[in-house]
Amino acid sequence: MKIVISPDKFKGSLSGLEFCDAVERGIKKHREDVEIIKLPLADGGDGTVEVLQYYQGGEMMTVLVHDPLFRKIKASYLYSSKNKMAFIEMAEASGIRLLKNEELNPLLTSTYGTGELISNAIVKGARHIILGIGGSSTNDAGMGMAKALGYHFFDKSGQELNGTGSDLIKLHRIDDSSDKLKNVKFEVACDVDNPLFGRNGAAHVYAPQKGATPEMVTELDKGLQNFNQVVKNQFQKDLQNIKGAGAAGGLGAGCVLFLNAELKSGISLIKDVANFDEKIQHAGWLITGEGKIDEQTFSGKVIHGILESRTNQKLAVFSGISELETDQLIQFNIDFLAEIATYAKNTEDSIKNAAHYLEQAASDFAKEHLT
Repeated sequence: MKIVISPDKFKGSLSGLEFCDAVERGIKKHREDVEIIKLPLADGGDGTVEVLQYYQGGEMMTVLVHDPLFRKIKASYLYSSKNKMAFIEMAEASGIRLLKNEELNPLLTSTYGTGELISNAIVKGARHIILGIGGSSTNDAGMGMAKALGYHFFDKSGQELNGTGSDLIKLHRIDDSSDKLKNVKFEVACDVDNPLFGRNGAAHVYAPQKGATPEMVTELDKGLQNFNQVVKNQFQKDLQNIKGAGAAGGLGAGCVLFLNAELKSGISLIKDVANFDEKIQHAGWLITGEGKIDEQTFSGKVIHGILESRTNQKLAVFSGISELETDQLIQFNIDFLAEIATYAKNTEDSIKNAAHYLEQAASDFAKEHLT
């Protein structure tokens, strides 16, 4: 029998690979003869670098770049020279976690440092770049990123703009003479479908979390509308209705325009890299899990991605804790569910000794379903 183990991480407790190893140990207490394939997954957020390194190899590159307020910092990305592939998290250079609360202001912040990371990866030899765009502090529609890659932005008087949120409303013309991006494939991990501007757009939905006052939100939204109008006039492209255009302060739209990127869900991108759909063929069981299972788990997360790929395999889910009702197990066709919490003395014990209890749960699963 072939069994595929494809978990997300247990945040703060187990990596995806540690999950795979613990479940394998539990199963092999009862069935030594099964073929076990370990395909850990991620959704583009925490843990994605480790998962991509598992499939692609490579090493972390550390570069001196500019933070959201143009101060020099060190930031890292994963690069595989063998596959000429890089994974870059925009939050490394342009993330909200890099700023103190009193520094948050999306009129002043820029994605320039993210562009510097991309530029460095291209110089290293990257021909395929996956960009994760969660956790941004910015609302510049990717102008800062593009400026670092050779684009130039001008106001009505011909003055060059820096590429911050406040420059959106001043934008009059874009110079797209850069050619360093032509031979690079870009894919962007984007798990929101907000439009660029309007009530559900980047400024109204996300800018307040990045320090914007109501007045700033209005200015940023008008700026995004102006940005889109300039793009329509110059490039005959309407970015407003692209799903995910409003992600990361309009960086979703900027990636489509400046990088010719494809916006995809994080889990879809990782499944492609893992060659997941092909490798699960003819498996008897798919085993997955994450720290907490609830209704949100089934929208855009790892388990949702597994359900999309599943054909006739049985599905076992291991979780730290589960909030699913019996009717939801039936709805999602889950054949087996185990909670680590039921094995542990308390929450602290469950987190600290998760591998031990997961191995126990996998052993119980194997005894019940594989012997």
